[in-house]
Amino acid sequence: MLAKDLISDEIPALRTSDTGVDALNWMEVFRISHLPIVNNEEFLGLISDADIFDINKPEEAIGNHRLSLIRPTVRCDQHLYEVMEIAARLKLTVVPVLDQNKKFLGVVQMNDLLHNFAKLSAIESPGGIIVLEMTQSDYSMSEISQIVESNDAKILSMYINSNTDSTKLEVTLKLNVTDLTAIIQTFTRYEYNIKASFMEFDEQDDLYNERYDLFMRFLNT
Repeated sequence: MLAKDLISDEIPALRTSDTGVDALNWMEVFRISHLPIVNNEEFLGLISDADIFDINKPEEAIGNHRLSLIRPTVRCDQHLYEVMEIAARLKLTVVPVLDQNKKFLGVVQMNDLLHNFAKLSAIESPGGIIVLEMTQSDYSMSEISQIVESNDAKILSMYINSNTDSTKLEVTLKLNVTDLTAIIQTFTRYEYNIKASFMEFDEQDDLYNERYDLFMRFLNT
């Protein structure tokens, strides 16, 4: 999914002749904290509600004031993940989109980003989640996939998180099944460290009860 597919047809662009009050009113309507300022399809920058509050006379035209506008943009052909990275890093509520000739096309709203990310990453699909922890040298996507598929399940999405000050990886798997019992047992047999798992409460209770029964049988032998 590309940035051009996510452009909102509701969020307006400000002109330098618009006032700070106009901008705040639009921000309140759409529940955002940023708006683009555009002059004849040329993107001038993003203005925030904090910028407007710093203006002594918000009822005057924005162009009458010296503003230190930030100019974060994405190209229309950039992927949703790249748009999210900019929005998250700069804490933006909208991300301006330009075409190949740097012509302003519109903005992507953070709410739309989250909604489409949820669809793309199968977050809305039913299924369980397993979080594995391992060293970077032990990571094997093919082996992880083989373990999951050997239990008649599929990986809907996978995320890898690593800290710069650590050699360990945290691998989060979203699967297409809610009962993770057999998959967890297989990962354990392959000596994977399962940091966390999330599934239906009844199924998780069954797993704990099964482990308890095995432990009691061991004690009685």
